[in-house]
Amino acid sequence: MAAKNLLQAIHEGLAEEMRADESVMVLGEDVGRAGGVFRVTQGLQEEFGAARVIDTPLAESLIVGSAIGLSVNGMRPVAEIQFADFIPPAFDQIVNEAAKFYYRSNGAWPCPITIRAPYGAVPGGALYHSQSVEAWFCNTPGLKVVAPTYPADAKAMIKSAIRDPNPVLFFEHKRTYRLIKEEVPDDHEVPIGKARVHREGTDITVIAYGLMLYTALEVARKLSEEHGIETEVVEPRTLYPLDKETILDSAKETGKVLVISEANLTGSVSGEIAAVVAREAFEWLDGPVMRLGAPDVPAAAFARPMMDHFVPSEESIEEAMLELARY
Repeated sequence: MAAKNLLQAIHEGLAEEMRADESVMVLGEDVGRAGGVFRVTQGLQEEFGAARVIDTPLAESLIVGSAIGLSVNGMRPVAEIQFADFIPPAFDQIVNEAAKFYYRSNGAWPCPITIRAPYGAVPGGALYHSQSVEAWFCNTPGLKVVAPTYPADAKAMIKSAIRDPNPVLFFEHKRTYRLIKEEVPDDHEVPIGKARVHREGTDITVIAYGLMLYTALEVARKLSEEHGIETEVVEPRTLYPLDKETILDSAKETGKVLVISEANLTGSVSGEIAAVVAREAFEWLDGPVMRLGAPDVPAAAFARPMMDHFVPSEESIEEAMLELARY
């Protein structure tokens, strides 16, 4: 079993679902002949044809609107938004149409669409190719929002998303596409709504996803070796709905919680996680619930030093973890 990166794992999951179910199709900007801007869909049009892997116009509202129409007519479309930053034109279709189909029809009209969107700061991405927009959708009942970081989970969760009878937003951190490799078993299953404990610990809990998860795990290893601080690292994997049970179990075990994300700190998913911990694990806490995130500026800048300042660094994460551990 060869090791695969995140990009390869998502591609493999898409291809397997398309082979297993003729109603599964892909549509989006440059997903066909070009294979997608990051090459996630490369080769799919050659295998499945232009009727199931459709190159669309540059119109996100059309992409999602078409996916909704296809879904209520027996298809299971996977709509790619080329960058998460480009999703606002489709916002009305997602939150006012797709998210509400099942509810407004009293369960008669499921809307089985998956919307893939690469997110996160990347060198040279600047204002329109580096945003983390997941929180926009995490207060919309009717949607599920997932953001797996590791390849095996990503393959399993793209399958779960496609099979789900209602809309799933599937966020993929661009800088992890080729950063992380691992063996991807064929029988790995991950249900939507279940967190993953990557590292067990007794001193502090760190909750993170995307690139921040990868960095947090590196810092956790360092603090264990240099300071004897044992950090439990939890990845939500599903941002909405949250796996409160796993998060709270970890918070109660360690008594100290740090939540890290790359999104702007105000209004982010980390705030919701912190609120859950503060309300439902208060009696077990031995310190304040801490958060790290991007400053409240519109987006990461083009200049590399400013982009590096925007994203929580390994140094800032280490400092926050040490502060919490010593509280």
